[in-house]
Amino acid sequence: MHIAIIEDDPVVARAVKTAVEESGHTCTLVSDGETAVRERTLLSCDLAVLDVMLPKVGGLEVLRQARSAGIRTPVIALTALGTTADKLQGFEAGTDDYLVKPFEMDELLARIEAVHRRAAHKPAMELRAGDLCLGLSTKRVTLADRTIDLTPTEFSILELLMRFHGQVVTRKMLCEHVWGFDWDGPTNVIEVHINRLRGKLDRGREESFIHTVRGRGYALAAA
Repeated sequence: MHIAIIEDDPVVARAVKTAVEESGHTCTLVSDGETAVRERTLLSCDLAVLDVMLPKVGGLEVLRQARSAGIRTPVIALTALGTTADKLQGFEAGTDDYLVKPFEMDELLARIEAVHRRAAHKPAMELRAGDLCLGLSTKRVTLADRTIDLTPTEFSILELLMRFHGQVVTRKMLCEHVWGFDWDGPTNVIEVHINRLRGKLDRGREESFIHTVRGRGYALAAA
């Protein structure tokens, strides 16, 4: 798994990172909620360990914004606030599990594995934009009654565009989603894949599903 650790305490963040990497996973560290929202951290990982008391934007607000955007990445909340009311607030925001500080690292690792197993056995999820349907678990894309065969890269690009249906998705966002969080290569490589994707989606249509927003990126139009 690739796990995002969103934690402002550098000692806790480093300890969790070390334990997670020793368990065979990879990590991304983010130290504040504003960065997590701006860089859509929850979209680019398999599971997130999220501190509730983050600076700039609180952890639960990060989670609410992600859930409202259709991002269903499993999240384990970390907090020093351990009352029942605090836990209920976390679950209402969309957290999958809740661990109170201070905690044993072995327990966190066990919860990570348990949450990941539960998420893997959830029913297939779909993203829809009119007649366009993308199955997140089946990796199947259909348009009306037509099945569209996509490469893994094309599927990932379409997934991000559908998650932010009607909003501008930048080339950098697409590159980071497809090839990794720390993408620093040229973003014009995405244009080749967009053109191929258009060729598969737009057959028989006068107007493309994917609009180019000059100087900004791309947006998925209404299907």
